Amino acid sequence: MQLEFLGIIPNTPHVDSPTIWLDKETGDLLIQSYKATEDEVAACQEIGSIPGHSTDVPDHETIIRLPKVMRQFIPRDDEGDR
Repeated sequence: MQLEFLGIIPNTPHVDSPTIWLDKETGDLLIQSYKATEDEVAACQEIGSIPGHSTDVPDHETIIRLPKVMRQFIPRDDEGDR
């Protein structure tokens, strides 16, 4: 796996450091961030996604909260690779 560091939350302390990496082979993002609270997960489950799709979060998945300031590091198709 070949990763590219994209960004870390600005002015991050030594802990609480949401970070984003790009898997250069697949284009996937690897995101370290805050775990969603139980209330946030419940709200996501209440809204759901597509009709008939389970709202359960499987053991191999999680819901994270990405701070707004971190959106600047998410690659966009109209910007090429970044």
